[in-house]
Amino acid sequence: MTIIELKQMRAKAVADMRAIMDRCTDAAMSAEDQTAYDAAEAEFTRISDLIDKEEQLQARERRMGEIEDGIERGARKNPNDKQIQMFASALTGNSADVAAYRNAYSLGTDGQAGYLTAPVQFIADLIKGLDDDLFMRRICHQTPRLGKAQSLGFPYIATDASNAEWEGETDTPTEETTLAFGRREFKPNRMAKLVKISRTLINHAELAPTAVLERMRYVIAATQEKAYMTGDGSGKPLGIFTASASGIPTSRDVTAAKATSIKADELIDLKYSLKGQYHANMAWVMHRNMVKNIAKLKDNNGAFMWQPSMQAGQPDMLLGRAVHMTEYAPNELKANAYVAVLGDFRNYWICDADTLEMQVLRELYATTNQIGYMFNYFGDGAPVVGEAFARLKMGAADS
Repeated sequence: MTIIELKQMRAKAVADMRAIMDRCTDAAMSAEDQTAYDAAEAEFTRISDLIDKEEQLQARERRMGEIEDGIERGARKNPNDKQIQMFASALTGNSADVAAYRNAYSLGTDGQAGYLTAPVQFIADLIKGLDDDLFMRRICHQTPRLGKAQSLGFPYIATDASNAEWEGETDTPTEETTLAFGRREFKPNRMAKLVKISRTLINHAELAPTAVLERMRYVIAATQEKAYMTGDGSGKPLGIFTASASGIPTSRDVTAAKATSIKADELIDLKYSLKGQYHANMAWVMHRNMVKNIAKLKDNNGAFMWQPSMQAGQPDMLLGRAVHMTEYAPNELKANAYVAVLGDFRNYWICDADTLEMQVLRELYATTNQIGYMFNYFGDGAPVVGEAFARLKMGAADS
């Protein structure tokens, strides 16, 4: 079944829910209508999950083809690229190949301790794959790659400036005393992960880079996406759902009237709490459970605020802006919980290091016919302009 067909099925589920809600506007929902509504809601959730999985699978299939084509082109273009060839052989776990590669290309104490430094092209392919997998990496700003020992300081506005004033030609300019800056330091935080891959697959050296890359990509993408949502900024990225003076402060929160329900007016208030300069590029981020609750809301003119996409590759829309769903955003309507972020994500910066270290563990998982790869990835991320975002926070109670 195609993505377009799945989206059409999801749109029908939403239409069924809306028809039931419209029918029950002035009366309590009957048991029959409640059963039908629950069934349509369950269908919406089921199909949304299928759409997410299908889109991710298609992206991975495209990426696999690109990687394999790239390896073939590289081999034809530069058959004497010793580093790529030696790296592919080292990934099979053969001790002589690992030692040869480490001695030739892995520098510093980490290399001496048994870690391999991946070729530049392998890192580039990994990062391109992450860009394909993670919507945050597509809509956010990515800085130039950092060296493992480098850092990047970015000043953020801690206090807004007062308005400028027109002065006479001979007047003394008024001194600005309200503008204050903080500083966010981006640095290559270490993410250490272990992946295991079938020894049978890895024994084919020509397939080893692709197999390892795809598995690493999956693990890094899940870890990154979670941190971009709820990371605390300590040794990891600072998430958009984390209140922080150096990221998105609590002053950017719009609080709902109740703890377990969202009103249409509250979403409108959230949208227009952002300055006009951020509206052209703003987008929503939330869990699909929040979409399920918001999909039934209407504005004051009776128009539904959420518009499902009917085209493959196109996002759903809420109040005219794209909605990006993630499993790592908060997924419950409960007291004082953050449930949605709206913002111009060009003001969330993502930094990747240009270093990737890997240790091949050939014998440790021999009993399960697998080879382990312990790798160190380095990167960071954080909002750099807090006012470019607004966050919906649930109320303290339903009363």
